[in-house]
Amino acid sequence: MKETLGIKEIFLIMRKRFLMISATAVLSGMIGALSTHFLMTPLYDASTRILVNQSSGKSSTLYNSNAVQTNVQLVNTYSVIINDPSVLNQVIQKLDLNMTAEQLQSILSVHTVENSHIFSLTAETDRPEQSVRIVNAVALAFQSQIKEMMQINNVSILSPATLSASDIPVKPDLQKNILISLTLGLLISIGLAFLLSILITQSRQRKMWNIN
Repeated sequence: MKETLGIKEIFLIMRKRFLMISATAVLSGMIGALSTHFLMTPLYDASTRILVNQSSGKSSTLYNSNAVQTNVQLVNTYSVIINDPSVLNQVIQKLDLNMTAEQLQSILSVHTVENSHIFSLTAETDRPEQSVRIVNAVALAFQSQIKEMMQINNVSILSPATLSASDIPVKPDLQKNILISLTLGLLISIGLAFLLSILITQSRQRKMWNIN
């Protein structure tokens, strides 16, 4: 066999091994689908949006000047505070969760938008009702903690999480996993087809040499 294969040789190998390539790709896709459905735990997320607005408190003189810019800057600070153990431990105690503050933090994610007064908090667990309970409890505990810690009332919960919006699993992605499995199966089967072709050709060459 030539050291490099031309388009014609590649086409002939692909056509000759078409059934093997197709079967391997389909089998790989089926394995990906079955693994996703039976072996992977579905995860559900629930989100709430939180608004940082101008304070109405009497002790908020500092925030009355350039309030809009101040609130935008506070979003970054508050997105850190919401994951603080002082907030999370309140939630753990209130909901009687069997986890540490670090474990609770690992299932939470905060998303901010540049130059926005709003940020979102998301909880992801294996039960939709649990995700809703946790994210709403964290939002309320955070709101209370800000009042106590900052002596300012400038946090509002815009949209609490609801079960109806959280009852569809976000992970694993069945279609994505099937596509990945199909692609891997296709690549492996194509590589195997060329390897078999090389081995068969080399075997024939050895036989010819032995005969000669």
